[in-house]
Amino acid sequence: MTNRKIQYWVIPPTEDGEFVANMKAVLDTYAQPYNPKCPVICMDEQPVQLQREVRTPIPATAKQSKRVDYEYERAGTASIFMFTEPLAGWRDVSVRERRTKADWATEVARLLEGRYADCDQIILVCDQLNTHTKGAFYEVFEPQKARQLVQRIEFCYTPKHGSWLNIAEDELSSMTRQCIANERFGDIETLREATAAWSTDVNNTQRGVDWQMKIDDARCKLTSVYPKIKL
Repeated sequence: MTNRKIQYWVIPPTEDGEFVANMKAVLDTYAQPYNPKCPVICMDEQPVQLQREVRTPIPATAKQSKRVDYEYERAGTASIFMFTEPLAGWRDVSVRERRTKADWATEVARLLEGRYADCDQIILVCDQLNTHTKGAFYEVFEPQKARQLVQRIEFCYTPKHGSWLNIAEDELSSMTRQCIANERFGDIETLREATAAWSTDVNNTQRGVDWQMKIDDARCKLTSVYPKIKL
């Protein structure tokens, strides 16, 4: 028997009207010109396994790469929250112990009251995870404050099995390759320092995101997801 390599990716559904509707909403959002009073913010999350070294790594030399022992000690988990404003070329990384409704609402509120305090509204692109809801704010803040926060958010949900439409997922992928994949982090503080340094460096050296997929492209390249209309 011939062994064939298996490739894993998100397989889109076929003839799914809900997928098409949500996909178009996201693509329409990305096509809008930059509006500083109503910026488009993309967010995504990623779990991280904390791993503590049990033997001190040997530093790299001019002739030898850094050497790390295979053995490690599990030190719990953490969750990374990635927020990115594509047209401004800005991203923000936050590390928390969990990714509950309360964690998510707290992170969104932090941005609304910080960087976006003067914005009338933001458009938030995120997936349909059950923690990404308006009700999450009411579980964290007093009703009046929760309502004020919710009124400033226009939600734009990516379709199920369509996470590739979220630019924040691309940013998470880049951060993982450049900052996390080849390192071990034994505690949350160390992970926070590393991801903060990454986001600062990328914000200082990169511009915005050049999103190529347009609605017309989707009609041509993803014809299978459009329902067949029976006349």
